[in-house]
Amino acid sequence: MDLSSEKVIQSECPLEGNCKWESLYTSDFGDFNLPIQVCKTCGFQAQFPRPEPESLYTEEYYTGNQNFTYKDERITEKFDRYVWFSRLKNISKFRSDGNFLDIGCSFGGLLQCAKEKGYVPYGVEISPYSAKQAETRGFKVWQGQFLDADIPENFFDVITLIEVIEHLENPKKVFDKLSKVLKPGGLLLIQTANFDAWQAINSGNKYHYYLPGHVYYYSANLLRKILARRGFERQITYLGVDFPLLAKLLKSRGSFSSWKDYLKWFRIGFYHFKSKLSKKGKPLTSSMVHYAIKK
Repeated sequence: MDLSSEKVIQSECPLEGNCKWESLYTSDFGDFNLPIQVCKTCGFQAQFPRPEPESLYTEEYYTGNQNFTYKDERITEKFDRYVWFSRLKNISKFRSDGNFLDIGCSFGGLLQCAKEKGYVPYGVEISPYSAKQAETRGFKVWQGQFLDADIPENFFDVITLIEVIEHLENPKKVFDKLSKVLKPGGLLLIQTANFDAWQAINSGNKYHYYLPGHVYYYSANLLRKILARRGFERQITYLGVDFPLLAKLLKSRGSFSSWKDYLKWFRIGFYHFKSKLSKKGKPLTSSMVHYAIKK
């Protein structure tokens, strides 16, 4: 990696900034062949160089028609709601009402559920296509990148980033802004892959999370350090997900086309229970959801 490239990702460091970045490998998942860098100081990983976000998040991406696609949640929303309401039940243990911001809100399914539970919903969405769909539901949506959104400070009681934080460039500014727009006592929820888990470690450059839109790769320990520096004193990491298996099973029915598909419940259940296990202090699977409360 050349010196100019190293300076770019070093300037985006959300920790001390004393980075020593070097090339790790080229990913071998799919045919993406992504250049993966690693910081020898803290273990943070990044894709660099990286594509322009505007070239990635097209209508095709949101309707399931790209090779690194996002499923069209409008088709499965009836079933996705089982997970969204189950997650909101857990969120309500920390903040049961108030202003609710979903960053990467897509078509607004989670925001609709939050509204039904008594929260005041807001969204940020990079895609003009899906942002317009969410706005038709009556939600305030900032269309564009999170760092460009003119969001008031100390305004939100809950902020969620579900499979989103890995997509965002410049984590230093991202986490600074998250801290500023969240109220004291507010809850930040981040769902992403844990690169300190055995699933990620053993997969190496073949790990399925190396995708064109994923530019930074986190671990639970990194998130704790990053958030602690910004005044998040109470933090909880849920191995796997923050909701029960039943919700996950009910959601999966959205992709079923015959009774034989119910056999997938055995695989889903096995992975769910496996995700709660650790070996030598590291989780077996890389699924995690991280909650942090701002001081």
